[in-house]
Amino acid sequence: MSTESAAPTPGTVRPGGRTARTRSAVRDAVLTGLAEHGYPGLTVEYVAERSGIHKTTVYRRWGSVEGLVADALDLAGEDAWTPPDTGSLEGDLRALAREVAETFGSVSAAAAPTAFIAAAFQSERAAQALREFYTERFARCEAVVRRAVDRGEAPSGSDAAAVVRAVSAPLFFRALITREPIDTPLADQTAAAVAAAVRAGAYLPARP
Repeated sequence: MSTESAAPTPGTVRPGGRTARTRSAVRDAVLTGLAEHGYPGLTVEYVAERSGIHKTTVYRRWGSVEGLVADALDLAGEDAWTPPDTGSLEGDLRALAREVAETFGSVSAAAAPTAFIAAAFQSERAAQALREFYTERFARCEAVVRRAVDRGEAPSGSDAAAVVRAVSAPLFFRALITREPIDTPLADQTAAAVAAAVRAGAYLPARP
């Protein structure tokens, strides 16, 4: 049996105390390594040295670079982040879009998340972890649309998941595909367009 298959699946245990500090130190080392070297240059040895955790321990608990990246994403998904609540649909969408622009519009801030995305193209395990991270993140954002429906700003039945994906998709496209700059005006424009589409019923289920 390989080392990777014998290792426990990262994120299945939520330990506290010393174990949690170890996991956090390893996660921070993974983020730094991805930012500095990208996924191809990340090694268990680097993470062990950077985190101060013995290499044997890293191999035993995470198994491989894939396990390290998957667990770093899993840990990121355990944060307390909540979507903005500005009091209006367009304001909430604008705030969400600006968060994306601030992250991916900065070379330093975008380094680690961009490396995670690149890793997903080279590792199915990383890809699954990334899908789970964004699925959970977008699920939190669905509250934005539910509040809008309650206020009468959006038609009942609007597809909340589709709305929150739509407000970030053009920004991700420019940042990751065409490598064009993204900024606050673009974020605001995107939010306004999606809000208008929501009000027009564009995200209601298609009729047969």
